[in-house]
Amino acid sequence: MKGLLRTRSIDALIAASELPENRLRKTLGPWSLTAFGVGAVIGSGIFILTGTAAAGQTLQFKSILNATVLDLMMHGGDALSLKGRLGAGPGISLSFLVTAFVCSFAALCYAELASMIPIAGSAYTYAYATLGEIFAWIIGWDLILEYAVSNMAVAVGFSNYLNDLLDGVFHYHLPAVIAKSPIGPGGVYSGSVFNLMALLVLLVLTWVLVRGVRESAQTNNIMVVVKIAAILIFVIGAAHAVKVENWHPFLPNGTSGMLTGAAIVFFTYIGFDSVSTAAEECKNPQRDMPFGIIATLIVCALLYISVALVLTGIANWKTLNSDAPVADALKALGMNGIRGWVNVGALVGMISSLLVFQYGQARVWFAMSRDGLLPKFFARIHPKFQTPHVSTWIAGLFVGIPAGIWDIDTFADLSNIGTLFAFIIVSAGVLVLRKTDPHRKRGFRVPWSPVLPILSIVFCLTLMLALPLETWLRFFVWLAIGLVIFFTFGRKNSTLRTDEAV
Repeated sequence: MKGLLRTRSIDALIAASELPENRLRKTLGPWSLTAFGVGAVIGSGIFILTGTAAAGQTLQFKSILNATVLDLMMHGGDALSLKGRLGAGPGISLSFLVTAFVCSFAALCYAELASMIPIAGSAYTYAYATLGEIFAWIIGWDLILEYAVSNMAVAVGFSNYLNDLLDGVFHYHLPAVIAKSPIGPGGVYSGSVFNLMALLVLLVLTWVLVRGVRESAQTNNIMVVVKIAAILIFVIGAAHAVKVENWHPFLPNGTSGMLTGAAIVFFTYIGFDSVSTAAEECKNPQRDMPFGIIATLIVCALLYISVALVLTGIANWKTLNSDAPVADALKALGMNGIRGWVNVGALVGMISSLLVFQYGQARVWFAMSRDGLLPKFFARIHPKFQTPHVSTWIAGLFVGIPAGIWDIDTFADLSNIGTLFAFIIVSAGVLVLRKTDPHRKRGFRVPWSPVLPILSIVFCLTLMLALPLETWLRFFVWLAIGLVIFFTFGRKNSTLRTDEAV
């Protein structure tokens, strides 16, 4: 057991990253890092989940697998009959504020570790330096799942949205055999052969990522500007149509409705952790990483709250439970010009999210390979572009091919549970390093430690328990597969074990 809890010193991690064969090009500054974070956090969900969380969801558990662990703990068998989620109403703006406050605990923990350990790999690397090799493997394997499943869902959504856009604007229909995934929800065969658009968008973005982090950041910066412009056009352009009476009552279902909304929209903030995967390619990580992480959370919170206030002001909150609440509200008001910008923002938002999460996934694979826990070829650096091109291309195919076959939306909760688990590990890592390495220079320190890291762990664990039991079972199956790989390959080939044997 002692061998499984071996840690790699921070100095050893930094030294390994500076070897010529492992070195990545350092080109990112604070605003590029912030754009990475905004690109990951703000997707099409800002135009969808804002409305559906305000209106509330009707929920009827059909089986014990669909009941949440928290419901089963609190209500036992009665959880199967629970139904209905209270809408937050106009108070959804407060839900976003509360959620940003809760997420800030984890964000502050990421900021401290990123300023201390400016290495690719995010929570995986932090776990290796604080909790031990077995925890590093578990969280690394978990991050692969988080980024992959999230992008599978987004790629499928992009394909569906592109088909609708082509139909609505150009009256062109893609051939049915390549327009959607052959295996639909519930495993039903759709009649298609392969979702070609889902694969193609990932391959194009993979090519951009291989060309270089600077080029990738520039592409993302452009998309983030377009995305924010679309949001501001909606907020400013539709503000004159706000009717104050739509905000009354502001909390139609009281505090419980607002808190339910907060639980629903929590997952819209997932993605700020992707900033930390770029630490090794940052010019001044001690200063810029904390800035990028915290600025991402602030900017995204302001955008979400602004959209929520305007949306619930131009339409009654009870009418927003649709697949496209913002577009439907604008259509009802005859604001088709603004509606067109919203459509552009949603499409660009998905592409930007895909780019950032594919970037993060490749960096995790690269870091695990460099440490010997995955085959060494994942850590190969392109001689010209100085990017981990092998892991980037494999990550693209690893996500693109399943996205072309399955409608992966039903597995989205796997991304949520993986992210929350990573938040817990990072928060625990801050507590450990405060004890084991208290004198190491920190570019940023979490205030009021250990209270804030402990609160972060408690909040994230509570949200994990609010996920369906089925999600937990799939999560454990994925971890079991990972542990088999670790004990048959990773543990034997670990660089740390090799160094200790010398």
